[in-house]
Amino acid sequence: MKKKILFVDDEPEILSGLRRMLRKFWHEWDMVFAESGQMALKFLEETPFDVVVTDMRMPGMDGAELLERVARRYPGTVRIVLSGYSDQDMVMRTVSVAHQYLSKPCDADELKRVIEQAAVLRDTIYNDRVKEVVSGMETVPSCPSLYLKVTEALKSPDISLQAIGEIIAKDVGMTAKILQLVNSAFFGLPRKITNITQAVGILGLETIRTLVLMAGVFRAFGHVRFSGFNLESLWEHAMTVGRYARALGEDVSVPPGVSDAIYLAGMLHDVGKFILAASFSEGFGKILEISEKEGRPLYQVEWEKYQTSHAEVGGYLMGIWGLPDDIVTAIAFHHVPTQAGVSQMSPLLFVHLANGFSHLPLDERRDWTREFPEVFDREFLSRVGVLDKMAAWEETCRKIQDSGRGNGE
Repeated sequence: MKKKILFVDDEPEILSGLRRMLRKFWHEWDMVFAESGQMALKFLEETPFDVVVTDMRMPGMDGAELLERVARRYPGTVRIVLSGYSDQDMVMRTVSVAHQYLSKPCDADELKRVIEQAAVLRDTIYNDRVKEVVSGMETVPSCPSLYLKVTEALKSPDISLQAIGEIIAKDVGMTAKILQLVNSAFFGLPRKITNITQAVGILGLETIRTLVLMAGVFRAFGHVRFSGFNLESLWEHAMTVGRYARALGEDVSVPPGVSDAIYLAGMLHDVGKFILAASFSEGFGKILEISEKEGRPLYQVEWEKYQTSHAEVGGYLMGIWGLPDDIVTAIAFHHVPTQAGVSQMSPLLFVHLANGFSHLPLDERRDWTREFPEVFDREFLSRVGVLDKMAAWEETCRKIQDSGRGNGE
């Protein structure tokens, strides 16, 4: 089925240029062009759209107001800003309602890549309610203690970027949101940023303060309490998988930039659990109980309940937020890497391994020629050609475990 894309710009020549530039995609997309926010809302009332791409500065109703209305009325729609203006106040108005921010001029292939990344992972979520909730999320809830710590630190006139970066780097929700913003075209960076300390340095203290204290972009996890759910354990698992994944990558001498991406993918691999726990607490609690009682993998029980799992949910949100493709792939397929169609060393490989090792009793040494735990996708590991490294990689994770979990960096 064709994707329905709505483009909004008050300048007719811009819309004409988009029509010409995107002509080669007519066989893949149904495209509609609106010359105002009011016209766009009229189109949306008549038919659902998968994606809305809008300019920012328009008379009557600007892009920020349009996206606010779209987010409220049509939460399942992916929302993208395509603008030639980089006014920071305007960007701050859209940081909670726009999934991505692209700059004009934007070539057709880049625009297609962004839209397709969002659309492909959207199609892995068959439950419309889950899809709407994920698309409508402004932020991923943060660990309450870390949220309080960063808000208090930002009130101090003497706090350093390094100190703020160290706090944010320990939290899944704040890390994801900071990376969404810093990797937007608003900052015009030549490459994707995967190091959270570097991201905080690029944004600067004043922007961080605005996001946290004024824009209210971050928020603490609510009082979610149900059997089988422990926020601190989930947070600790995320940090552990990040550390394991990075160490396994360094064992084969991946470059520093790739090592950062591997760690980030490991840290964010279960972000979908945070989303489901915060948005579907009662249903998710029952799923946890079934998984524990029957000894079945959580993602399999999730599929029975939601026709998707926390892996696809997390990958979808991080994808529409514009995180790098290899990190999104690692999150979305960390349980079933064979389905990703990847056959080389990548963040997906190391996150799959790290997650598997985190669920094993590492104080026992096993004979890998006779025993191969089900948490690992043997077909995938064989295709990548790393089966002979499993014993050594198990030892790497054991040493990290023995040294203590630390602070998760």
